[in-house]
Amino acid sequence: MSLNIVLVEPEIPQNTGNIVRTCAVTGCKLHLVKPLGFSLEDKYLKRAGLDYWNMVEVKIYSNLDDFFKTYATGKFYFSTTKGISKYTDVAYENDCFILYGKETAGLPKWLLGKNKDKCIRVPMIDEARSLNLSNSVAIVVYEALRQLGFSDLI
Repeated sequence: MSLNIVLVEPEIPQNTGNIVRTCAVTGCKLHLVKPLGFSLEDKYLKRAGLDYWNMVEVKIYSNLDDFFKTYATGKFYFSTTKGISKYTDVAYENDCFILYGKETAGLPKWLLGKNKDKCIRVPMIDEARSLNLSNSVAIVVYEALRQLGFSDLI
């Protein structure tokens, strides 16, 4: 059992480091789509991921086209504050991909427009702009894992 977390153009190393840790403890694979707003050698990235980097399968892509060519038949969900469905409204499947956009702008509008029925959101009060990226990833990952029976987790 596995989930795929996809960060499209992440900008903040601490967020990505925290997401590495979430992926490590849940067995999720991490996909990073360039450009990255930091170096993979960044001390803040490594510190946030602690000693979990060796527990995570990380794949890097030069752009979204490269990513989608690699996984043309994948099952995708797009996490956005503009999503129609709540993250709890969809039925996650083993090996599905959950995409997240960069912290300052989210996922590209063209991508969301082409996939409106696969856009999910974490509910929050109207006055709030968004949750922290690493918090959003953790919330959705654990719901997807709950639906899949937490297999492989103790």
